[in-house]
Amino acid sequence: MKEITAAELKRRLDKGDEIVLIDVREPYEHEEFNIGGELIPLADIVSNVGRIKEMGNKDIVFYCRSGNRSSMAQKMLAVHGITNTLNLRGGMNSWRDM
Repeated sequence: MKEITAAELKRRLDKGDEIVLIDVREPYEHEEFNIGGELIPLADIVSNVGRIKEMGNKDIVFYCRSGNRSSMAQKMLAVHGITNTLNLRGGMNSWRDM
């Protein structure tokens, strides 16, 4: 599965690249700190496959606290043919440490 570092994601966002951000954490985690991604908790990923497919061919970056749940989301979606995904390596921990 493909990954992106926090620094590379920040560069791409600053540059204005069209990237879809999806936060797969729980609502309370999203409320505490997020980078503007749409909240779709990991448990709801499969039920949102159609919605995610509608996001088109843009890179979709999944993030969570450490990168584990977002990696699982990538694998779940790959089964449904969605492969234009990137996992934020180190998750929000790496974003905060940047």
